[in-house]
Amino acid sequence: MSKIAVVTDSNSGITQERAKELGIYVLPMPFFIDGELYLEDITLTQEQFYEKLRADSDISTSQPSPGNVMELWESVLKEYDEIVCIPMSSGLSSTCETAMSIAREYKGKVYVVDNQRISVTQEQSVYDAMYLRDKGMCAEEIKNILEKEKLQASIYITVDTLKYLKKGGRIPPAAAAIGTVLNLKPVLQIQGEKLDAFAKVRGWKAAKKTMLNAIEKDLNERFADVKEDIILGMAYTCSKEEAMEWKQEIMNRFPGYEFLEAPLSLSVSCHIGPGAMAVTCIKKVSR
Repeated sequence: MSKIAVVTDSNSGITQERAKELGIYVLPMPFFIDGELYLEDITLTQEQFYEKLRADSDISTSQPSPGNVMELWESVLKEYDEIVCIPMSSGLSSTCETAMSIAREYKGKVYVVDNQRISVTQEQSVYDAMYLRDKGMCAEEIKNILEKEKLQASIYITVDTLKYLKKGGRIPPAAAAIGTVLNLKPVLQIQGEKLDAFAKVRGWKAAKKTMLNAIEKDLNERFADVKEDIILGMAYTCSKEEAMEWKQEIMNRFPGYEFLEAPLSLSVSCHIGPGAMAVTCIKKVSR
């Protein structure tokens, strides 16, 4: 039986330390801040990132270079026969497409999953890959199952400020100014490829209620037949204290579910800023 390694990137929220505990590999995402290159969770902590974001530093996201990807894969293949690679959603970055292109050179040793996920939904795909591997499936079978179920997840996000959506060109400056005056909170969603608008409400209380109602609708409709396989989760760019209060709200509304939590991917945080909260529901691979 082939020895299979699982590789993901830091958009999954899995830290280098956690990766060692799990026996997997995490490729750090690169960021250019004021012209200097930083690597997530290697030379750039969450705290440093938000400090620079609040200071209006010039921050741009990037993708791992082909050389860095190949260096990691070749190191892993010294110990393993095959790799299942789970990058961030192809709709949010060209990282996945680049990895697929590079994988062709490895002639069936590396299988890149076009997973359409990020943050805790991507993290769950890593756990699913590990489970399928431990059941004895080969890398190609794992890839096929994960891609078949890739859209079985939802993320709803609300932001604390419209500043970063305006800065990234996602909303016009005039709309951002009016929204700030009226205390409008956009609720965004990731279901598959992109970060899209979902709703617009006034105030945090209404935004949280909208997100929780959206999750309830998903549970009762999209996932009605597979509720036993559903995991709930949350991601955040707010303080740990605020995040724990949000977690409690989610668990009070939906008791009894398995739960994942993590700071939101810095690649998404660039576009939405500090203070944001997200809630997710994810179908795990049936046990």
